[in-house]
Amino acid sequence: MNTLLITAESTANGIVEREFTVNGVPGVLWSPESAADRAPLILQAHGGGNHKKHPAMSGRAALLVRQCGYHVAVLDAPGHGDRPRTEHDEREIATMFAARAAGEPEGPIVVRYNEHLAKLAVPEYHALLDALQQLPEIGTDGLVGFWGINMGTAIGVPFVAAEPRVKAAVFGQHWPQALAEHARRITVPIEFDLQWDDEHITREEGLELFDAFASTEKSLHVNSGRHKELPRFEAESAVRFFARHFGPAARAV
Repeated sequence: MNTLLITAESTANGIVEREFTVNGVPGVLWSPESAADRAPLILQAHGGGNHKKHPAMSGRAALLVRQCGYHVAVLDAPGHGDRPRTEHDEREIATMFAARAAGEPEGPIVVRYNEHLAKLAVPEYHALLDALQQLPEIGTDGLVGFWGINMGTAIGVPFVAAEPRVKAAVFGQHWPQALAEHARRITVPIEFDLQWDDEHITREEGLELFDAFASTEKSLHVNSGRHKELPRFEAESAVRFFARHFGPAARAV
């Protein structure tokens, strides 16, 4: 039994924010103040070095809640946010910063570390979905999507590959190593973001991961710019992507 414990609740500008733990893992759920029954649920995963309430997470959630009337939830990844770092975390992070300082490629380190984190986080997301579907406003028959960029893709691709309840997903900005085999098992609609001038992920690597998805409906969004310059309008595009596949909830904010 996966235990959902609400630890704090607040309401502002029509959005209810509930902090919680699931089996001790901290997360946050955003919902419309006047939620429709069985409104779709979008699970998010944050990027490396960030946390569950990072502005990217809360900002994307606000778009989905206000424009679509959806519920949005995210967990702190292992070693991030309110979760302590292990010796393994500290060692990998130190190795990454050392490579950066020496002008050496960070990719192999990030891929290895993110694969390790994903092995821990994927079961936690299965438990999160089980727990949230017990809430009457979400239910077991509602639509579920996933949205994760960077490390969120490292977690999301193996999760979606193994989770038939997820019916559409937004990914992007990650290497194909460790993910391509999972991507080949994904057939739901996909929107994928790629930065053309990414200093860490080559164009060929980004295209290889996009090509690996078995989805018959998948869209590649390519923008000029470096790794951290993903345009803000891609968040609006992702919201339209989910709205196109899931439709609006009965009562949006």
